[in-house]
Amino acid sequence: QVQLVESGGGSAQAGGSLRLSCVVSGSEFSFITMGWYRQAPGKERELVASIIRGGARKYGAAVRGRDTVSKDDTKKTIDLEMSNLQREDTGVYFCHARPNLGVAGSWGQGIQVTVSS
Repeated sequence: QVQLVESGGGSAQAGGSLRLSCVVSGSEFSFITMGWYRQAPGKERELVASIIRGGARKYGAAVRGRDTVSKDDTKKTIDLEMSNLQREDTGVYFCHARPNLGVAGSWGQGIQVTVSS
């Protein structure tokens, strides 16, 4: 069973940076999509950034140009580098990995990111 464990969240000042990391275990590190979502209070979960099998990246409109998603096949991690943080980036960030089309995939437990001005 795939397990995803996030780390690196916390508090930051607006304009600052944070790096999130997600360690994947319990399966081969091969997914059709893997990446990060977030959920702010009272809002639906939304895509932050994902890596599609083959290497293409997809970013949510709110973070495009500020965040960078990457993966390390050796360490089996999915990382999110967030820069120029805004208060609107506050929320719980979830790591997600989907092994194939038609499969829901697995979620991490979530990690809090709080940005203050």
